[in-house]
Amino acid sequence: MLRGNRELWLAGLFCVLITGLYGVVVLWTRAIPDAGELFGHSIGILGFVLMLMTEILYSLRKRSKSAAFGRMSAWLQFHIFTGLVGPFMVLLHTSWKFNGLAGATTLLTVIIVFSGIVGRYIYTRIPRTLDGLEIEGTLSQEALKRARQLMSLWHTVHIPIGIALFLSAFAHIGAALYYATLSK
Repeated sequence: MLRGNRELWLAGLFCVLITGLYGVVVLWTRAIPDAGELFGHSIGILGFVLMLMTEILYSLRKRSKSAAFGRMSAWLQFHIFTGLVGPFMVLLHTSWKFNGLAGATTLLTVIIVFSGIVGRYIYTRIPRTLDGLEIEGTLSQEALKRARQLMSLWHTVHIPIGIALFLSAFAHIGAALYYATLSK
């Protein structure tokens, strides 16, 4: 179970540090870093890698029955941390331009982060052990049933949006590689 907000505080701290670095680059270059320049590309790539880690590693651990890979609560904290920091870096990568496919990908990113925040709130309403297993009998059965239904509904929204986000992101990356390097 998520017993505190450590992952949120760490994500916030990292976002502040990344913002500071971004500010230094803005002061140094006297311009907002372009998405196609070295800093813009670097922050976008690193953010996207964090987003991939958010999805792939947490999903693999969730489907693994072995506790040898760590507690589910730690993996959920990792999922939340990378799910906030990665998209923030991708947002900075945009150079504050939201056109075309890149704009649609950014919109999906914002939606998935908001959905994740809602999901975290619902998840914390269901009492769980350190391994993430639901604890029966601590809430009234009706409240527990309602929370499970909300979590199920949330999954039916969050997962397809995540898939659309990654399909859009891969299309954006493919187009960026083609038009920036291969077509020249």
